[in-house]
Amino acid sequence: MTPGSKTPLLDRISVPEDIRKLRPDQLRQVSDELRAETIDAVSVTGGHLGAGLGVVELTTAIHYVFNTPSDRLIWDVGHQCYPHKILTGRRDRIRTLRQGSGLSGFTKRSESEYDPFGAAHSSTSISAGLGMAVARDLDGGTNRVICVIGDGAMSAGMAYEAMNNAGSMDSRLVVILNDNDMSIAPPVGAMSAYLSRLISSKPYLSLRHLAKDIADQFPRPLRNAARRAEEFARGLVTGGTLFEEMGFYYVGPIDGHNMDHLLPVLQNVRDAADRDPGAGPVLVHVVTKKGHGYAPAEASADKLHAVAKFDVITGTQSKPKPNAPAYTKVFAQSLIQEAETDPKILAITAAMPSGTGVDLFGKRFPNRTFDVGIAEQHAVTFAAGLASEGYKPFAAIYSTFLQRAYDQVVHDVAIQRLPVRLAMDRAGLVGADGQTHAGSFDLAYLGCLPGFVIMAAADEAELKHMVTTMARYDEGPSALRYPRGEGVGVDMPEHGRVLEIGKGRIVQEGTKVALLSLGTRLQHCQAAAQELTARGLSTTVADARFAKPLDMDLVRRLAREHEVLITIEEGSMGGFGAAVLHHLARDGLLDRGLKIRPMTLPDVFIDHDKPEKQYETAGLAARHIVATTLAALGHDDALVASARA
Repeated sequence: MTPGSKTPLLDRISVPEDIRKLRPDQLRQVSDELRAETIDAVSVTGGHLGAGLGVVELTTAIHYVFNTPSDRLIWDVGHQCYPHKILTGRRDRIRTLRQGSGLSGFTKRSESEYDPFGAAHSSTSISAGLGMAVARDLDGGTNRVICVIGDGAMSAGMAYEAMNNAGSMDSRLVVILNDNDMSIAPPVGAMSAYLSRLISSKPYLSLRHLAKDIADQFPRPLRNAARRAEEFARGLVTGGTLFEEMGFYYVGPIDGHNMDHLLPVLQNVRDAADRDPGAGPVLVHVVTKKGHGYAPAEASADKLHAVAKFDVITGTQSKPKPNAPAYTKVFAQSLIQEAETDPKILAITAAMPSGTGVDLFGKRFPNRTFDVGIAEQHAVTFAAGLASEGYKPFAAIYSTFLQRAYDQVVHDVAIQRLPVRLAMDRAGLVGADGQTHAGSFDLAYLGCLPGFVIMAAADEAELKHMVTTMARYDEGPSALRYPRGEGVGVDMPEHGRVLEIGKGRIVQEGTKVALLSLGTRLQHCQAAAQELTARGLSTTVADARFAKPLDMDLVRRLAREHEVLITIEEGSMGGFGAAVLHHLARDGLLDRGLKIRPMTLPDVFIDHDKPEKQYETAGLAARHIVATTLAALGHDDALVASARA
């Protein structure tokens, strides 16, 4: 412990075992110090702040009561885990959070034994936890499994699918519902805390088992009535009827910031699991306040959910002044402009209104805006229903989150050719959120679906045109992909124009090399063309605009008139480049000696870092385009060697 340290107790904690050496009356101070450390660390790195601040006491209590890592602890959504990381041997690296080669902003199995399951997309914890609990039972183990699910994660159907399954089984599982927006229960007080301690205690549980044993002696109709009477009576005073009906033993609600409430309930739940491992699942309902204990977060509308670097005293974030408008804002403003003259345009988001710009649309058109919660599957089919009745729904969903609704995209949208518009924010690599949030696969998983129109904006002006194009296209489903972050600074048109479906454009004419770009790698293609032209290699640069339908007139021209054709995309293998190769092969244009090289994201998951460094790692920067071209032509110089390295 450093003399004069502001965190004297936290300084004594390297791993959770150290917490368990403390007295219960010291845990309040540990929580205060842990909250201060979390705030200070995130002020340096940026990241998700509000949710973590809300679970500080809960995190401390769980590690105090349960024997982690032997007891499996799953955080859902994983961005609540910063205090957990500090307590589990990673405090010395916490200021590398979300930085290149630093700690992930989510739980990650490869990072620590205290992260038994990665959770960056939401609502997976109960399914995973049940799997772990069943595996434990099959192995004859005695460890506990604890799932902390919150910050909106209980709004997703997968959580209820898992609860439905878990409730029909005997495997002991502890689910802690972190209710941080009062959406399920009113504020809690002394009476509800007392009832929670009572119903989680050994005498009550024993009495309940006695009642069950007595009920089992009755004829079946009376037996069921007796069981339901006990559950109904408890539901009247504690709530939780829904969870009870799904087979969970419900405890709560309790104050998630009060150690005097948390500790005895968690201890009772732990001990009950030890006494009766086959008693089935229990749900502990904990009410917390997002951003708790940090005044700027408590005063913020979003409780400082996600922040840039900030001043600890004031909470003021140090966001650099943008050189160009953000793609997300351009999308929102373009959609608003279209909706001003078309009352059929609606906007849908799945719990990401500010992240997708739908919040701006909602301010202008509140009755035409729908936030469905963390429920991407529902969002897509909801949009399909609206489209079937003549409306024009724009479902604005991150590319990576749309993966969760793939069956709905196929079955409910594509097969029925309904004009649902999918606006896929965060396409390509996304920086600090890393592997789980990268929009790497949408070109591949949508490109194989019959009847889809797929567009990718090369810059903010193109994005505006594509929003207009989607608004006017009613022949079937369409998708538009665009990246996170700022545009490139091009002049913005006052109004978007309708693009011809399936038609690309020539940006720069040349004769020997053709660079065919889809998306915002176009700027790097132009830089590469400059370098190639300087080397005496006349270069054409084309913007495909559409991944589907392909502009085959353009592709054939590039193939016939150039010695080398390079396709460049911010997506995985199996996407745009694969489609180009397929059509050229079918047309016999590969037989004439054309040197074609597709450039895609590599077949690996790329760790979090600054986006420009991620694209360097991916081999999709301008120098890699130059090197790929030179290698195709048989040049063997230092640039080619460095790019290959």
